[in-house]
Formats: sequence, structure tokens, C-alpha cells
Amino acid sequence: MRLIEEMIRLGCHDGRVIGRVADKVKDTIHEAWLRSDYELRCELLRLLKGLDATRMFVRKTLRLGKNVLDKWLRRCNINWESKAARGDVIKSIETVLREKFGWDKVKMCEGLMRFIGVDTETFRKYGIELCDWVYAGFDEVYFMGITLSDLYINLLKNGKHEYVFMKLDTTNAVSAVLFPMLLQPIRRPSIIMAWDYRANTVEVIYFITVESDKWGWLNREELIKRIKALRPEDVPRLIGGAVDGDGTLGYNFTNSEPYVKISACKTCEKRVFLNVLQEVLEKLGIEGRIYEKDHEAKLELYGKNAIKLLRLVMPYLRHPLKRLRAKLILMLHGGKIDYETFTELYKQTEYEDENDPKRGHAVEALARAAPQTHTHGGISSSPALDSQSSPTSTMYGNDNV
Repeated sequence: MRLIEEMIRLGCHDGRVIGRVADKVKDTIHEAWLRSDYELRCELLRLLKGLDATRMFVRKTLRLGKNVLDKWLRRCNINWESKAARGDVIKSIETVLREKFGWDKVKMCEGLMRFIGVDTETFRKYGIELCDWVYAGFDEVYFMGITLSDLYINLLKNGKHEYVFMKLDTTNAVSAVLFPMLLQPIRRPSIIMAWDYRANTVEVIYFITVESDKWGWLNREELIKRIKALRPEDVPRLIGGAVDGDGTLGYNFTNSEPYVKISACKTCEKRVFLNVLQEVLEKLGIEGRIYEKDHEAKLELYGKNAIKLLRLVMPYLRHPLKRLRAKLILMLHGGKIDYETFTELYKQTEYEDENDPKRGHAVEALARAAPQTHTHGGISSSPALDSQSSPTSTMYGNDNV
């Protein structure tokens, strides 16, 4: 009993994180149940309840049906009501916020923009809408681009079942709001906040799990094959996801030249994706060159090639600042705003020193934009994944925060 208590307190029973070790913990608890008499079984149930284990975990671990577990709880005089699902609690809170306070995704976006120092009203005077990105739904091809860049993927095994674990993490204010909205249409993400010693700030981590047979991109070769088979009209959506992930776009004021760059580490697995992106860009008649330096490689486009690409990908960009920069560059190039206006507006999108709220203020940004950051969306009907039967992900406890 002491061993069981220690293992659960340490979280060793959590199959989403510990994997095979969690199966051993469950086996130990089940063995204790089988070997116990009436009094020890009641003691075991009280221990599990006191450790805040869920009824579902107890049912599956002890291999009991709902009625049988209820019978034992009555015999042991244990009042163990099911907890409300986190998702149901969030939905209730969200309904109150919408109905009583008029909160919605646009207000979330505007709160984020105010926090990072972007004046939405000034941009609207020039016909520029900053929050139209919040209406984008799940796009399978776009998400392939995210998979090429920021998304961390790992295969987890829990007994006979296999799951795909996906994670997006950031210390950046904008990404802290954007990332959960990207994952939400697949599955409502769980969140961890941890101290990032390199950046000396709090890192926000979002993760989900889906059944492995519902996810078609775990194999790198399969993903590359799908990308190469894309029709030319679908390529901009892919590039949009890649730019939102590990890309940068902007304007070199010294050379008066726009640019688009997509990065990858020089020797890692994702380096090969730059070659694939360079190849599919040729379907659009766009030339990009790959440069390598130190530990990094970049696919870069400048001038006319950058403008041509921005025209195609801007509608699919979801990163608020990257999308805004693309709009400004295209308006300057199309003569809709003059150079002085462009310079003034562009400054609001730039990242300055470490005190800039755009950098290292992920938690503060969430506080301004929450709770809409992780409560919108539904289940994807994409053939690449269907999470209706995925394991339920839950909020991590305070020990992980």
C-alpha cells in the first residue's frame, strides 16, 4: 500500500507520460486488489480516492465494471462522485463570458494586440484587419507545414495501444495564443508551464494525444511523399504552415527588399524538409535558395520571388504578426500605402530588446487573452486524423506547474 501511494504521488501511473512504467503500476494495484480481503480492498479504494485518482482510472486498473465498482464503494461507505470533465467546465465558463461579458475570439485577439503594443484602430484606418486569422478552421495541408517545423511528435505505447504525442511549446507572447488554437480543432490541448532556464522565463507547453492509426504523418517518408504529390494550388497552404512555424518574413530597409526565410537545424532530421519545400515551390514558378551556416540551414527568398510567394501564402498565414507584415509589404508593393506610412506601421510588428512584450511573456499574454486561447474549435473530420476515439487528455496538476 505504501508502494502504491508513493508511485501515484510521483505520477508513475500516468500512461501518457510514463508509458510502460504506468502499465507496471496498474498491474501492481490490480495484484494488490486480488490479494486483499474485504478490509484491505476498502483501504485501497480510500487510498486511491485520497490520492485524487479518477474513477475511470480505478475502474480500468481494477478491471471492474461501473456497477461492480459502485457496489464496492457502497460496501466500503465511500462517497466518490465523478468529477466534471475539464472540457465541460471550460465550456460553461466560456458561455458565461460570451453571454455576460461579450467575450469572443476577436476580443481575445485585440487583447493580445494591445499587450504586444499593436494599435488595432490605427491599422483599421488603413483598411487592415488584424484579427481575421482567428476564423481559420483546421486545414490539413497547412498543418502539414506546421508538422515540418515547430511540431514535436513522438510515438507512445500503452499496453497494446499506440498513441501519437504532439507538442508545441513557446515563451513567445503571440505563439502562446496561436499554438493552442492550431491544436484545438484536432483535440483540446493540455497545458504545462515550466521554467525555461536558457531564456530565464516561463515556457508554455501545449500537448495532445491521438490514436496512432488516426495520424498519417508520423513516418517522415510518408509525409514527404504527400508533400511532393500536392497540387500546385495546395502548395501555398503548406508553405503558410511552414512559415508560421519556423519561418520569418519581413522587409530589409537597407536594401528596400522583402524576404521570406524558413529555418531548420543543419544536421537534424528536419533539414531534408527544406529541400522538399524548395522542390514544391518550383511548381509555383518560385525560386528559393538554401544557405547553410554554422548549425543552421535556411531556405531563403528575396525580392520578386518573395513578393510572389507572399501574394499566394498571405491568406493562409495564421501567425498574427507574420500575417500583418505580409499585408503591409503587399500594400506597399501595390501602392496602397506610401513608404512613410509603411515604415510607421511596420515598426509596431518588430521585436525589440528583451523587455519587448512580444518576447518571453507567454504567461502574461495568456492572462490577457484567456480563456479563449484553448476553448474553441471542434473535432476534425480530416481523413488524416479523427480524434473522436482518442484518449482523453487532462490538465496537469500543480506539481507540474
